[in-house]
Amino acid sequence: MSAAPAPARPIVEITRLAKGYRRGDQDVPVLFDISLVIPEGDFIALMGPSGSGKSTLLNLIAGIDKPDAGELLVDGEDITQLSEAQLADWRAAHVGFIFQFYNLMPVLDAFENVELPLLLTSLSRRERRERVETALSLVGLADRMEHYPNELSGGQQQRVAIARAFISDPTIIVADEPTGDLDRKSAGEILGLLRRFNEEMGKTIIMVTHDWHAVESARHVVHLEKGELVDAPAPHA
Repeated sequence: MSAAPAPARPIVEITRLAKGYRRGDQDVPVLFDISLVIPEGDFIALMGPSGSGKSTLLNLIAGIDKPDAGELLVDGEDITQLSEAQLADWRAAHVGFIFQFYNLMPVLDAFENVELPLLLTSLSRRERRERVETALSLVGLADRMEHYPNELSGGQQQRVAIARAFISDPTIIVADEPTGDLDRKSAGEILGLLRRFNEEMGKTIIMVTHDWHAVESARHVVHLEKGELVDAPAPHA
């Protein structure tokens, strides 16, 4: 009888996380006592009504914002203890971002947009070119490298954004409503790419979405209501 496969190691470990914001003279709490473990190679969908705190949680995991309390380890490092400058360096090395509205630089073509994260590395120009060409080929845009964002469809722009997110081999990919601005066909193509990167390359993806079609692509779903977890996968599920 063969042994059961070893569970995936935790890549994100969140313990008693809390976050609020100051609005005028009032403190507005957003997240309460969040504890969650995400295994390496998982594909998590964060769901919940508007104002439930899912985008705030995504931003905390990505090191865009800092919690008021709690511990947040990514690949064993407690990022709540990093300074703003250290967080910026950490994000560049460990996080790939995919946004609803693509966040491409309009004055750069597809190749240059994907190359951007690599400009902070020690790779040579030839090595950067090889990586970018490979990444754009993987997302089906080998023939669109010299096109600018305004010359691409929404689905094509999101493919460029996906190539950019994966180009530096990050620890985690965070996606905030990646299909929210796309028609159903383009959304399906984008979700197919995310599944492929997750299944074939073992990339950990954490996605905020309202779209139940998008949820079907995830391995697990985390539900938030009024800043609290109401449903989450068991560790290493």
